[in-house]
Amino acid sequence: MIAIVDYGAGNVASVHRAITHVGGAATLTADPTLLRSADMLVVPGQGHFGQAMGKLRATGLDAVLRDHAAAGRPLIGVCLGVQILFAHSEEAPGVAGLGLLAGTVRKFAAVDDAGDRVKIPQIGWNHIALTQRGTPLDAIGDDACVYFVHSYHVVPDDDAVIAATAVHGQRFVAAVARDNLFAVQFHPEKSGETGLALWSAILGQDSWRRPC
Repeated sequence: MIAIVDYGAGNVASVHRAITHVGGAATLTADPTLLRSADMLVVPGQGHFGQAMGKLRATGLDAVLRDHAAAGRPLIGVCLGVQILFAHSEEAPGVAGLGLLAGTVRKFAAVDDAGDRVKIPQIGWNHIALTQRGTPLDAIGDDACVYFVHSYHVVPDDDAVIAATAVHGQRFVAAVARDNLFAVQFHPEKSGETGLALWSAILGQDSWRRPC
């Protein structure tokens, strides 16, 4: 069973529609019992890191997500869903994330290395460059064009978890993958046929799901 975690962070309906479009049978729920029985959890989201973690903790869903990941079952993050996998965020100093991946979340620099102003948030299409193979990103290939909406980006302590990067004033992490964790900063459900191909690969590709 695929379950989409409905924790009030936004964008869950469009994720549900995209998964359904590619043939996935997903349940949109905040019920901890249903979520604990799921084979795969999808954590979408748009919004504030601190508010999202507050909602997860208030409902006990933070523990559900940690237990699911510890059991080696696939955990998929989208946009805010990748950021909360990490330990901390500049968006909410003092608020701990899930800590499933070591690192932090930082705001884009206001100027690039050349001194030019950087538009924040990044809203729109951008190309990604793959840095890992053997993840669902193989289905869309290197230099795929996908849709982003974000002001913050993840900075892992371990570069080995970086699955793809992109450039917006600076090079930043566009996707991460480690064992049964896979998460993207962009929105596959807003990325047209490319995004649908990625959702199809996430649901159907088995090799990346197995922990080492």
